[in-house]
Amino acid sequence: MQPDLPIDQADATAARAATSTPAPRELARIVLFVFLATFIVSRVLVFLIMAQKLPDLYLYVGGTHVHHLNHGIFLLVGVGAWLLLQPPRDRRWAAALYGVGLALTFDEFGMWLHLGGGYWQRASWDAIVVVAAGLSWLAFGPAPAQYRSRHWLAALVLSAVTLLFFWMLAQSLDYAGTRVLPKFQRIEDASPH
Repeated sequence: MQPDLPIDQADATAARAATSTPAPRELARIVLFVFLATFIVSRVLVFLIMAQKLPDLYLYVGGTHVHHLNHGIFLLVGVGAWLLLQPPRDRRWAAALYGVGLALTFDEFGMWLHLGGGYWQRASWDAIVVVAAGLSWLAFGPAPAQYRSRHWLAALVLSAVTLLFFWMLAQSLDYAGTRVLPKFQRIEDASPH
């Protein structure tokens, strides 16, 4: 049984259900879930490959390792073209592929900034957190048009507390990075590529 909704919202919900067009929040949730799952899987696979627990699964073109951020860029380009040129009625698959492309691309965000840098850059972790936070807000937060003054105040306080939290987290990660990063760097240096 559906909860009591305003007439126009109930009509929109019924129309979406009839045409199988997912609501924007549902698409954002799909993107968020697939984004996080792809990020976790890609980090685990890269670690296992570098630790030589898995065979080398990387793509090489002419002896050059093609990083997975490139796969993500091409996937994002393909999804964008698909949505522009032949938009599907049900966009769930597009949302899932978009989430994969985002994760593959932002997982190596540090390489955007430092082209010669290694895989285990903190900038990539920071980018993943920022993208996941934005997707979470789109997926679970209220629409900005629904905000009242108390919501904006709460958002401002929450943002300040969140910034403080991430500043403290960055400080602890910097400390941990001085202890853990050399181990990851040794694994990366010892890998055959």
